[in-house]
Amino acid sequence: MQERQAIEFNRDAHDRVAATYDSSHLEIYNPVEQARLARSVREAVIAAGGSGIRALDVGAGTGNLSAHLLNCGAGVTAADLSPQSLAVLREKLPGAKTVVLDGRGLRAFTDGSFELAACYSVLHHVPDYLALVREMARVVRKGGVVYLDHERTDESWTSAERAQFLAQAAPRPRLSWTRFLKPATYWRRAKRALWPRWMPEGDIHVWPDDHIEWARIEQVLAECGVKAHIVRDVLLYDPRYTRGVWEQWKDRITDYRTFIGRKV
Repeated sequence: MQERQAIEFNRDAHDRVAATYDSSHLEIYNPVEQARLARSVREAVIAAGGSGIRALDVGAGTGNLSAHLLNCGAGVTAADLSPQSLAVLREKLPGAKTVVLDGRGLRAFTDGSFELAACYSVLHHVPDYLALVREMARVVRKGGVVYLDHERTDESWTSAERAQFLAQAAPRPRLSWTRFLKPATYWRRAKRALWPRWMPEGDIHVWPDDHIEWARIEQVLAECGVKAHIVRDVLLYDPRYTRGVWEQWKDRITDYRTFIGRKV
């Protein structure tokens, strides 16, 4: 799929699910992940100068990250390529300014416009995610912060321990014959027959041989003058996991990374 097609698909897919996005993403909207995110956002805001900073939420969606930034006293510009997602965000967060992106960069913003540029669970949707990281560094002033969160670590794609954890924490449910009565079952099969890596919400870099590469991200950021300030890996919590199993493994393995870097 070409870049233009991927961008258009992503926009249309998120327009379709905007009204139900929050309720369908329990791996994000659960108390454990929200508490972890609140702590990380607070650290990023403090590193960028504290309450009153100008923050850009890149790929803001329906406002998950924007809400935490506002709670920390930041002035928030929420930017996304999905107008419907931003409409939901405005209803939830009237204090945020919204900007519709074209999916090809951050040309709407001048160099050094913000003290903080942040994105959460976004890079794997972007065809050229390294170019977006460069753009985030460009729009941050010197002394400001680039904050990236909720992307898989490189090691997690080949980790035998993570596979063992998932087998214990999230065993596959028994399939019900009623799935054959749902038109969506056949629609998705047809899509994947034509496009084996089709994903309903436009996830692109979510495969063992095509995923977000943190070493490349950190190299690009270093070239843009952004040095790591806080790098933290965690084992993401998902309510579909057996909580006790997750508790047993959360200090043994990790699969998602938080990166907070300062531009010098």
